[in-house]
Amino acid sequence: MPNAKVLSEKQAIVAELVERLKTSSAGVFVDYKGITVAQDSELRSELRKNDVEYTVIKNTLCRRAIDEIGLSEIDPILNGTTSLATSKGDPIAPFRVISDFAKKMGDDKFNVKAGFMDGKVLSLSEISEISALPSKDALYAKVLGTMLAPITSLAVVLGQILEQKGGSTEAAEAAAE
Repeated sequence: MPNAKVLSEKQAIVAELVERLKTSSAGVFVDYKGITVAQDSELRSELRKNDVEYTVIKNTLCRRAIDEIGLSEIDPILNGTTSLATSKGDPIAPFRVISDFAKKMGDDKFNVKAGFMDGKVLSLSEISEISALPSKDALYAKVLGTMLAPITSLAVVLGQILEQKGGSTEAAEAAAE
């Protein structure tokens, strides 16, 4: 039987992990065996750039936390070396960064065990599909570009019509002022 101090520390870790999992929009569980310290530092640096929190976790404490929030389908993967990457902002970021790093490292050293998004456990095929998506900011830029394209085309066509009729865009701008 562990002493009260150790037990309270473990309960605090589980409570913190439960809160982290609840507030995260997405997360990835990773088997990280065999990577070097330099590779781990490189991964952590890339994750920090993308506002992703990454920590090594104890399987038993994580099992208690995921059971508490209802993600018990993840229980079977909690063995061996396990780390967790979560994001509160861009839900695609942990999947993209971890998958890119896994491809670079190879499956024997670093691989994805499981993932979740918005309280739902994802399959490995869903994780690989999500990791192929561009970032949230890139998606916003594409939508904005799509919205601006017709307006830009209209302005170009109106400018060409004005030039064909013998006017110039500078004269039209001066008249508008």
